[in-house]
Amino acid sequence: MSEEKTRVLVIGSGPAGYTAALYASRANLHPVVYEGNQPGGQLTQTTEIENFPGYPEGIQGQEMMEQFRQQALRFGAEIRPRVISKVDFSKRPFRCEDEKGDVILADSVIICTGASAKYLGLDDEEKYRGLGVSACATCDGFFYRKKNVAVVGGGDTACEEALYLSTLAKKVYLIVRRGVLRASEVMQRRVKERENIEILFHCNTLGLFGEDGVEGASLVRHAGTPEEEKFEIAIDGFFLAIGHRPNTEIFKGQIDLDNEGYILVKGATTHTNVEGVFAAGDCADPRYRQAVAAAGTGCRAALDAEKFLMEHSEM
Repeated sequence: MSEEKTRVLVIGSGPAGYTAALYASRANLHPVVYEGNQPGGQLTQTTEIENFPGYPEGIQGQEMMEQFRQQALRFGAEIRPRVISKVDFSKRPFRCEDEKGDVILADSVIICTGASAKYLGLDDEEKYRGLGVSACATCDGFFYRKKNVAVVGGGDTACEEALYLSTLAKKVYLIVRRGVLRASEVMQRRVKERENIEILFHCNTLGLFGEDGVEGASLVRHAGTPEEEKFEIAIDGFFLAIGHRPNTEIFKGQIDLDNEGYILVKGATTHTNVEGVFAAGDCADPRYRQAVAAAGTGCRAALDAEKFLMEHSEM
């Protein structure tokens, strides 16, 4: 087991982590970045990205994240494809331990661990990921203009996704396992009034099918009852809207989290309740969950960390 010290430790990568590393590097803070289980974050699982400024022709998610990474490296960030598995924020320097037992003592920490979309657990979801399966209508809805799509979920998020997709797609199926929507009354009304949205109540998804991408879904209505009925719908896109899970498990008991596990920050800053610990990206953003927004908070976190270190120059 080794032990070392750094001025800034960035936990996580993706747009937030790499941007935080870039800004911290340019401030001559020599950040150390632990990329986590998925270097580059969720965007590495995305095919074409067309809504990030500066890429008028679009870019593959994996390629864009590699460009972010290389830019951070260019200015001196030390990036490691490893995972921080344990933290102690009770005193400074903060003590963080990786999966190999090596310890890094940090004067400041920027958490950019992101959030993971919840999936149904079907094998087909992995099979067709990037080929019709998505967890972000705002990111991928444009590719399904004039096509048929399905959204899984019955809460506000699912209704918002369905409404958004209905402005692009020819037909939107909203697959709801219960007999009612859990969304707010106003969202329910908007969905029910939208002519090209069809709500499929009491339905569960059994699987997806298609040759080179999603072409349809196999569903069951009233599963396990005498009224059970299996049927198929023809779709080109299958959107999951059953929530996200912030990757913040190791921070429980160390910093303040909300009821869903998202990191709580102070006002418009990236400060957590622990002085010297900052949060950026989807792990602290249950609302927007966009790459450009995550990159912006990564910038802000690095600036907040730089100011904190300047004010605590005795460290």
